[in-house]
Amino acid sequence: MPFKLFILLSLISFTTCFLILPGWIRRAETRRFVGRDLHKKDQREVAEMGGIVVIFSAVLAILVYIAFDTFYYSNSNSITEVLAVVASILIATIIGMTDDMLGWRIGLRQREKVLLTFLIPLPLAVINAGESEMTFPFLGTLSIGLLYPLLIVPVGMIGASNAFNMLAGYNGLEAGMGIITLSTLGLIAYSTENTVATVIAVTTISALVALLYYNKYPAKVFPGDTLTYPIGAIVAIVAIIGNMEKSAAMLFFLYYIEFLLKARGKLNPKWTSKLLDDGSLAVRDKVYSIPHITILLLRKIKGKAYEYEVVSVVLFFQAVIALYTLYSFYHP
Repeated sequence: MPFKLFILLSLISFTTCFLILPGWIRRAETRRFVGRDLHKKDQREVAEMGGIVVIFSAVLAILVYIAFDTFYYSNSNSITEVLAVVASILIATIIGMTDDMLGWRIGLRQREKVLLTFLIPLPLAVINAGESEMTFPFLGTLSIGLLYPLLIVPVGMIGASNAFNMLAGYNGLEAGMGIITLSTLGLIAYSTENTVATVIAVTTISALVALLYYNKYPAKVFPGDTLTYPIGAIVAIVAIIGNMEKSAAMLFFLYYIEFLLKARGKLNPKWTSKLLDDGSLAVRDKVYSIPHITILLLRKIKGKAYEYEVVSVVLFFQAVIALYTLYSFYHP
């Protein structure tokens, strides 16, 4: 597929998201669909569920790709796979939207969220998406047959959706993590000439960049679970379709640590930080999240830790992991 089509799809996704988000923010504020920014002194109210615009924009661009592939290139070989991808993304979005609409105080219980995410991989599992051949340490490349669609695909997508939802809650964090992670996988997909995986990555990244403009510190809109669940699913989808499971597993290193820290707090919502009088952040009690570790590190180095600094450091860590992932892929 010509590179210029990737650019076109990227522009469609970015422009759609960038232009629609201001209207969504105004409408959400008017309808009082807002949440309090817990890491600001004034506890300002911020529009919720901006992730729905991101997913709409990315899916729109993906549908444009299907149209080009069908009517211009006369190629319908990948349509079933792409539509299954869209179905999985929309299922993840509905789950996140349900949780956002119920509110974080009344929302879905952790157990209910995990159970609902079992629906996300079904479209890809039933069409047997991905390659059943996987490389294992000491064993080499093996074909695992039906275990791939019945086990690897569900475990990967369920794990990624729930994991991406854990490391969140700070202005610009979710969007930034999504951009870095998908950019890494997208670059690998493009270099291996996997068109579908590249399209999914590029369209999502472009919408996330638009979101970041409004979600960066100080945020005008929160992405919500409406973003985190589908973005986690999209990362898994790109990895599965592009046969990049190993690279994706490396990119989730911070999320493994986040899970262990959250498990320490029995998965209770203790992720928020203590807001001090000068607007800086401190750890409330124990360390229950990677941002907490970052706060302790910043306070030890410079005495204070502000929200935008915490996010920048976490994103820097992820960028380092991304560079190592790329190096490992190109220099096995």
